[in-house]
Amino acid sequence: MNLEQLRGFVEVARQAHFTRAAEALHLAQPSLSRQIATLEQDLGAELFHRARGHISLTAAGEALLPLARRMLADADSVRHEMAELTGLRKGRVRLGATPSLCASIVTDVVSAFHSAHPGVDIHISERGSRRLIGELAEGALDLALLTSTAGVEPQTVSLSRTALLTEELVVVSSAAQPPVTARRSMTISELAALPQIAFAESYDLRAVTDAAFRNAGLTPEVVLEGAEMDAVLRFVERGLGVAVVPAMVPIDRAGLRAVRLTEPRLDRTVSLAQRSDVTLTRAAAAMRSSILRVADEYASRGTSRDRLVTRAG
Repeated sequence: MNLEQLRGFVEVARQAHFTRAAEALHLAQPSLSRQIATLEQDLGAELFHRARGHISLTAAGEALLPLARRMLADADSVRHEMAELTGLRKGRVRLGATPSLCASIVTDVVSAFHSAHPGVDIHISERGSRRLIGELAEGALDLALLTSTAGVEPQTVSLSRTALLTEELVVVSSAAQPPVTARRSMTISELAALPQIAFAESYDLRAVTDAAFRNAGLTPEVVLEGAEMDAVLRFVERGLGVAVVPAMVPIDRAGLRAVRLTEPRLDRTVSLAQRSDVTLTRAAAAMRSSILRVADEYASRGTSRDRLVTRAG
């Protein structure tokens, strides 16, 4: 049984005439007759009483008719939904990103994508890079924006990764307070003497800064720890202390002042990851294109800010 047979059956029932039904379906009458005969054979029941000049439904035909109409309506609905997806008027894309990226590049990516494709649902998963890799591997995400730093490189499994940006980690302080240094940069030793707002231990950023202090034999003055990205930035804006964040984070945040961190300089790479064994949906492919465009814009803006953010590679 197939949709063409059902469509022929419904039209014959409507017309009560094979020839007129065949004309309505733009079929040759013998072809339509064969379709109905094959359908009856498949179902094991006659669907029409055939009398000279008159066609009527049998009991089996009466029972099948509402079911056939429903199946054809469902098929039309499926075609419509698929057409919507193909045209990106509907659909869904699942994007994962680290908290620092959600506070910077993801905002612009989602805004640009939603403006271009307002009917596509967007699901955001905000996790550390390692957890995002796990969600990609499980099929819970279409795409993920990952970060990696020297010595803190997330393990990849069956992933295709495109390096987007390389950015420095910078020290941010409150723009409403006096500058923490008269220079445009500071050393790790100078940073250790300032009150610190430290991220939760699950953050890659926390591991990087802790390692930098440890390697320098320093113990920073921590006044608050365990906060998430949004809370850390708010605490810094209120003047409670300073924090080490990626260079993209303070861009366009008037409440923050940023200086470079030197001796040592800390960098990280932002990459776009997807499953290498899964073909992206049309919506996910469009999201990927939006991410690449916005990453280029950030690199251009970062270049004018002492090259804190540059294109990877």
